Parts: sequence; structure tokens; C-alpha cells
Amino acid sequence: MSSPYERRVVDAELDELFSGLAAIAIDGAKGVGKTTTAAQRAATTLRLDDPLVQQAIGADPAGILPFERPLLIDEWQRAPAVWDVVRRAVDDDRRGEQFLLTGSATPRAGATAHSGAGRIVRLRMRPLALSERGFHPTISLADVLRGGAQLSGTADATLADYAREIVSSGFPGIRDLPPRQRRAQLAGYVENIVDREIPEAGITVRRPHALLHWLRAYAAATSTTASYTRILDSATAGFPDKPTRNTTAAYRDALEQLWILDPVGAWAPAGAELGRLAQAPKHQLADPAIAASLMGFTSESLARGSGGGEGHAFGDLFESLVTLCLRVYAQRNEATVSHFRDRNGEHEVDLIVSNPDGSIIAFEVKLSGSVDDRDVRHLKWLRERLGEQLIDAIVINTGPMAYRRPDGIGVVPLALLGM
Repeated sequence: MSSPYERRVVDAELDELFSGLAAIAIDGAKGVGKTTTAAQRAATTLRLDDPLVQQAIGADPAGILPFERPLLIDEWQRAPAVWDVVRRAVDDDRRGEQFLLTGSATPRAGATAHSGAGRIVRLRMRPLALSERGFHPTISLADVLRGGAQLSGTADATLADYAREIVSSGFPGIRDLPPRQRRAQLAGYVENIVDREIPEAGITVRRPHALLHWLRAYAAATSTTASYTRILDSATAGFPDKPTRNTTAAYRDALEQLWILDPVGAWAPAGAELGRLAQAPKHQLADPAIAASLMGFTSESLARGSGGGEGHAFGDLFESLVTLCLRVYAQRNEATVSHFRDRNGEHEVDLIVSNPDGSIIAFEVKLSGSVDDRDVRHLKWLRERLGEQLIDAIVINTGPMAYRRPDGIGVVPLALLGM
């Protein structure tokens, strides 16, 4: 007997949107749960990863139209002509709840005749945030974004728990496996990307081992703004025959098309005098567990190294987990996530969540249960310069309690933050 469906944060968005929109495309990496979520709302499902279904629809894309709706077209990018069929169908009939399209890759340029703008709304789905993994938040990002949020609650999550969540994965089909099987599945997930998914995206991988080395170097740069040159140099140290920058750029583009790379862009404030700003993205993979797997970490080795040589990696991966959660919650609230760093590196804030009106919440991330004045100095600096544009400033940490410091800076354990 299959387990009952557990609602995701994205379901709240679909509740709000699909009743009035004819077509929604749900994008995200393979394995995040797109098909399972979309199937809850579908009367008919066409799975284009089935070769026979793909062949039939590829030969006659308009053959999708007679099926009962809502119609779910799963892995639509395998027969990209269906996108234009759906677009034209929406032109003819704009009633809500007609088409759901799920895809784990963006088709190559030119595969569809039209972007679908104005007809097909695109919605990103990411791996499970902590509130979707059985944690019980007491603080809503929605309340924080409105200003004046009360910060309270007690978390029983420990460093070991956070280490376990990092390596356990936010992919629903992987996270509940026993540790040995989970590690094998994550390793196989990466190998499948290199051996099958990237070639299917139209990129020839002549040396798969070189791409794997590059991915490991990218994983090691998680939550940093390391240059792509530095990542390439790290990936190819000791290799006399290095791939060219153009080759690795093609790999990077393909990995973004597959939603495997999920970099955090730099914040570009309007009307604020903050000096010269760095524009480099912060590097993130779709799931912190992929990065941990590529670097060979287990929950035990992360927790054991929290105060030693591996502590730096634990801190970066914890920030990656925070970033994943904030992105899931922010999207639900029509907000965006970026990072801030000035050109000289004198001032930086780990994550910025921006409202559509330009107001922001600034977040620092700390792998520690305590917060001191040094941890909040950049938040205070930003608050002084932004004034009322900064709604709140918060340190997300691993401590036991949520509270406000006397200086007004909030402290929130990650386990207590929800949508």
C-alpha cells in the first residue's frame, strides 16, 4: 500500500494559482517530487519518460488534446512540441485547471516555437525544506516579511540532527533509505547526470571523470563566491590535459538546464548607497546532500569535524540547507533570495530575502548555538544604511531558542523557521 500524500509548500502555491490559470509548468531537478505533487490534481497523466508514450506523442503532439483534464504531461521536454500545443490550447480557452507540465530539464534553444509567456506559468519546485521533513516551525517567514514578527519557540534539533538532514537529502525517494542505500542512490544520481542526462541535453561528455572532478570542486565551493577559474583549477590540479573553459562552461550550462546547479545571485539594491558591490553568484547545488556526497561526507564525519578541520565544510553545507529552506518559503511569499557582498569583501550578508516592493530581510547563518556581537556586525552595518527598507535582520543558527537580542537583531534556529 502506498503512503498517503504529504502536502508540500508548493501545494499552497498551486491551490492559489491553478484554479484560475489554464497551464502551469513545474520545473525542478529529477527526483524532487514534481510528478507526485502534480498527479494529485490530474485526471489524466501522460508519462513521456515511457518510450512508447513519447513516440506516440512525438509523432502527433496534438494527440494530447482529447484527454480528460486536468492533464499532466510528465517530462514534457522529451516531446517539446507539446509545449506549443498547450500554448495554443490556452489561447483558445483560458479556463483554469487544464494543463500541468512537469520537467526535469530545460529544452535546448529552439526546441519550442514560443516561450509560453502569458499562457504557461512556470513554478520552481525544490527538494524538501525542513518544515516538509517533519520539523515543526514556530516562526513564519510570511510574518517576518510583514514586519514586527514575534520570535519565540524552542527547538530540540542538535548539530548531529542538522548534519543528518544535510546528508539525508531533500529528495523524497532517497531520504528515508538506510544510510548505505542512500549513499549509493546519491552517488548513482550524480553518475546518471554525467552518463545520461547531460548527453540527452545535447552536450557530449568526452571525459566523464573530468566532469565529475569539476562537480566535486563545485561542491567544495558550496556557499562561496569562488571564481569559476578557481573551481576549474581545483578540479584539474595534477591533470596535464585540462578541459577548456568553454568546455566547462558548456557543462555548467547543461547542469543549470537540469536544475542541478542552483546558484544564488548577488543582490542589486535600488537607491541605496552601499559602495561597489560584488556580482559573483554564491554556488549551490540543488540539494546539500549532493554536495556532501560528492565530497564524501557522512553525518558522522560532519558532526565530528564541526569544531575541527571539517567544520568549515559543515558550516558551508549548513548554509546550503538554510538557503534551500529560505528559497522554498520565500517563493511561497512571492519573495526572492540573493546574497550581499561589497567589492572589497569588507561587508557581506549571507542571504537577502526581498519583497516585491523592495523591502528586505537580511540573514546571517551561523553553525553555532550562540550569537555574539561579532556575528551581527554586518547586519547592523546594513541596517544603518538601509533604514526602513530593512524590515528585519536575523541570525539563523543551530541553537535551542528563538529570541530577539537587545539590539533588535533576531536569532532563529533553522528548525523553527517555516513558510
